Amino acid sequence: MNTRGRAAEENFYRGYNCSQAVLLAFADILGMDEGALLSVSAPFGGGVGRTRHICGTLSGALMAAGLLLYDPAQVTGEQKSALYARVQALIARFRAENGSHICAELLAAAGIDPSATPEAEARTPAYYKKRPCPALCRAAADMLAAYLQEEGVLAADGSFTGKKPFVPANEGKERGGHER
Repeated sequence: MNTRGRAAEENFYRGYNCSQAVLLAFADILGMDEGALLSVSAPFGGGVGRTRHICGTLSGALMAAGLLLYDPAQVTGEQKSALYARVQALIARFRAENGSHICAELLAAAGIDPSATPEAEARTPAYYKKRPCPALCRAAADMLAAYLQEEGVLAADGSFTGKKPFVPANEGKERGGHER
């Protein structure tokens, strides 16, 4: 079975950055054009623009989570709090599975200089061999898929169930003023 993680890893090998690779692994259930997904996630590669901050694989996973778990028609403090709690849980899970959620720390642990430069590196066999990024793409996508299955958003086969479990109890009420 082709997992979301395998798809994310393959996307990275196709030349997409880490954030794009993970977000694109969920494209079939996100209801957005792939080009739009690639554009919105492009700045988050390399730990956000190669600044080596939050891992781009995690950023891509969190973007997918937001698209699946957040209802923009119900912008309330309750919904934002529920989403933030789930984001923090996903970050903690990623950190527990990978040792950190910071790009520079993940690269340094693999013996790679985590210098923050804007120049994208050439994608060569040597590049792919030394980097933890393909495995992190797989890990982030599989982590999110498992979480979404636990919450009933994805079926066991990885398909979207249509369930958005974190919409507040006032779902369906007309949207009034909202908190930003």
